[in-house]
Amino acid sequence: QPHLVQSGGGLMQLGGSLRIACQASGFTLDDYAIAWFRQAAGKDRERLFCVGNGDSSGYTETADVVRGRLTVSRDKAKNTVYLEMNSLKSEDTAVYYCAADTSYFHLCVISENIDYWGQGTQVVVPS
Repeated sequence: QPHLVQSGGGLMQLGGSLRIACQASGFTLDDYAIAWFRQAAGKDRERLFCVGNGDSSGYTETADVVRGRLTVSRDKAKNTVYLEMNSLKSEDTAVYYCAADTSYFHLCVISENIDYWGQGTQVVVPS
Protein backbone atom coordinates (compact mmCIF):
# COMPACT_ATOMS: atom_id res chain seq x y z
CA GLN A 1 0.00 0.00 0.00
CA PRO A 2 1.38 3.43 -0.89
CA HIS A 3 2.03 5.53 2.16
CA LEU A 4 4.06 8.33 3.74
CA VAL A 5 6.32 7.76 6.73
CA GLN A 6 7.55 10.64 8.86
CA SER A 7 10.62 10.78 11.06
CA GLY A 8 12.25 13.44 13.19
CA GLY A 9 10.73 16.03 15.46
CA GLY A 10 10.28 15.43 19.18
CA LEU A 11 11.40 17.69 22.02
CA MET A 12 13.03 20.82 20.63
CA GLN A 13 14.79 23.83 22.12
CA LEU A 14 13.32 27.30 22.17
CA GLY A 15 15.06 29.18 19.38
CA GLY A 16 16.40 25.94 17.94
CA SER A 17 15.82 24.14 14.68
CA LEU A 18 13.50 21.38 13.58
CA ARG A 19 13.79 18.82 10.79
CA ILE A 20 11.15 16.32 9.82
CA ALA A 21 11.50 13.86 6.96
CA CYS A 22 8.58 12.47 4.98
CA GLN A 23 9.38 9.45 2.85
CA ALA A 24 7.00 8.04 0.26
CA SER A 25 6.62 4.36 -0.36
CA GLY A 26 4.76 2.92 -3.30
CA PHE A 27 4.58 6.10 -5.31
CA THR A 28 6.90 8.83 -6.60
CA LEU A 29 6.69 12.01 -4.57
CA ASP A 30 7.93 14.09 -7.45
CA ASP A 31 4.66 13.41 -9.29
CA TYR A 32 2.56 14.78 -6.45
CA ALA A 33 1.70 18.10 -4.90
CA ILE A 34 3.24 18.22 -1.42
CA ALA A 35 2.11 20.00 1.72
CA TRP A 36 2.99 20.31 5.38
CA PHE A 37 0.35 20.87 8.03
CA ARG A 38 0.33 21.11 11.77
CA GLN A 39 -2.30 20.89 14.45
CA ALA A 40 -1.84 22.20 17.94
CA ALA A 41 -3.90 20.86 20.80
CA GLY A 42 -7.39 22.33 20.74
CA LYS A 43 -6.82 24.17 17.47
CA ASP A 44 -7.72 23.63 13.84
CA ARG A 45 -5.30 22.08 11.41
CA GLU A 46 -3.06 24.69 9.82
CA ARG A 47 -1.46 24.44 6.39
CA LEU A 48 2.13 25.65 6.57
CA PHE A 49 3.37 25.02 3.07
CA CYS A 50 2.19 23.67 -0.25
CA VAL A 51 3.79 23.17 -3.64
CA GLY A 52 1.98 22.10 -6.77
CA ASN A 53 2.86 19.42 -9.29
CA GLY A 54 2.85 19.01 -13.04
CA ASP A 55 1.43 22.11 -14.70
CA SER A 56 1.01 23.62 -11.23
CA SER A 57 4.59 22.95 -10.12
CA GLY A 58 5.30 26.66 -10.04
CA TYR A 59 2.68 27.17 -7.35
CA THR A 60 4.17 27.55 -3.89
CA GLU A 61 2.51 28.84 -0.76
CA THR A 62 4.00 29.43 2.68
CA ALA A 63 1.92 30.47 5.68
CA ASP A 64 2.71 33.87 7.16
CA VAL A 65 3.21 32.37 10.59
CA VAL A 66 6.30 30.44 9.42
CA ARG A 67 7.48 32.50 6.45
CA GLY A 68 11.19 33.18 6.70
CA ARG A 69 11.66 30.32 9.19
CA LEU A 70 10.51 27.34 7.14
CA THR A 71 12.27 25.56 4.30
CA VAL A 72 10.96 22.56 2.40
CA SER A 73 13.28 20.50 0.22
CA ARG A 74 13.17 17.25 -1.70
CA ASP A 75 15.61 14.40 -2.16
CA LYS A 76 14.42 12.66 -5.30
CA ALA A 77 16.80 9.75 -4.87
CA LYS A 78 15.33 9.02 -1.43
CA ASN A 79 11.77 9.85 -2.50
CA THR A 80 11.68 12.09 0.55
CA VAL A 81 10.64 15.63 1.35
CA TYR A 82 11.98 17.54 4.35
CA LEU A 83 10.56 20.27 6.51
CA GLU A 84 13.11 22.43 8.27
CA MET A 85 12.21 25.27 10.58
CA ASN A 86 14.43 27.52 12.65
CA SER A 87 13.96 30.08 15.43
CA LEU A 88 11.46 27.78 17.09
CA LYS A 89 8.84 29.27 19.36
CA SER A 90 6.63 27.66 21.97
CA GLU A 91 3.73 28.33 19.60
CA ASP A 92 5.29 25.87 17.16
CA THR A 93 4.33 23.03 19.50
CA ALA A 94 1.99 20.81 17.48
CA VAL A 95 1.65 17.57 15.59
CA TYR A 96 3.15 18.02 12.15
CA TYR A 97 1.90 16.16 9.09
CA CYS A 98 3.10 15.81 5.53
CA ALA A 99 0.58 15.16 2.79
CA ALA A 100 0.60 14.38 -0.92
CA ASP A 101 -2.03 14.51 -3.61
CA THR A 102 -2.14 14.29 -7.38
CA SER A 103 -4.29 17.41 -7.35
CA TYR A 104 -2.77 20.67 -6.20
CA PHE A 105 -6.32 22.01 -5.90
CA HIS A 106 -7.33 19.33 -3.40
CA LEU A 107 -4.11 19.79 -1.43
CA CYS A 108 -3.16 23.44 -1.72
CA VAL A 109 -6.51 25.16 -2.20
CA ILE A 110 -9.24 23.27 -0.38
CA SER A 111 -7.12 20.76 1.60
CA GLU A 112 -9.79 18.09 1.28
CA ASN A 113 -9.94 14.55 -0.09
CA ILE A 114 -6.17 14.26 0.19
CA ASP A 115 -4.58 11.11 -1.20
CA TYR A 116 -1.89 10.44 1.41
CA TRP A 117 -1.04 11.63 4.90
CA GLY A 118 2.00 10.98 6.99
CA GLN A 119 1.37 9.48 10.41
CA GLY A 120 2.09 12.74 12.22
CA THR A 121 5.08 13.83 14.30
CA GLN A 122 4.77 15.48 17.69
CA VAL A 123 6.95 18.54 18.13
CA VAL A 124 7.26 20.19 21.53
CA VAL A 125 9.00 23.51 22.04
CA PRO A 126 9.04 24.35 25.76
CA SER A 127 8.62 27.98 26.68
